Amino acid sequence: MPHFTVHLLEESLDGRVEPALIRSLTEAVVRVYGERARSLPVVELFGVPRGRWGVGGEPADEDHPVVTLVMREPALHMVDDAPARLISSVTDAVAEVLGEDIRPRVAVGIVGVQPGRSGVGGEPV
Repeated sequence: MPHFTVHLLEESLDGRVEPALIRSLTEAVVRVYGERARSLPVVELFGVPRGRWGVGGEPADEDHPVVTLVMREPALHMVDDAPARLISSVTDAVAEVLGEDIRPRVAVGIVGVQPGRSGVGGEPV
C-alpha cells in the first residue's frame, strides 16, 4: 500500500491544509494507477517547528515540503514510467494545496520495498 510521509513547517498546517493534502496526495496516486488505487494510500503529515528545519546549512525561512512515498517495488513497474509520473503527480498535488510558488521547493522521494519486506496485520506481503 502506498504510504506517504510529509514533512513541512508546522505553521503550514492550519486545519484546512491537512484534509486537502490527504485528498490531493490520494488523487496523485489515482492519476497514475487508476481508480482501483483510491482506497490504498496512507498519508501522514508532520509539522516541523520553524527553527528546526534547514536547507543548505541555514534555517529555512520558507517551507520546503519533503514527501516520501514508500510502496512495494513491483508497483513501480505496473505502469509505464511510474516513478517519474508519481514524482510529477505528487509535486502537482502539493502545489495544488500549498500554492504554485512552493513547487520548486517540493522534494519527493520514492522508496520501493521488495516483496516480503513489509507486512500488514502481522503478515508479510
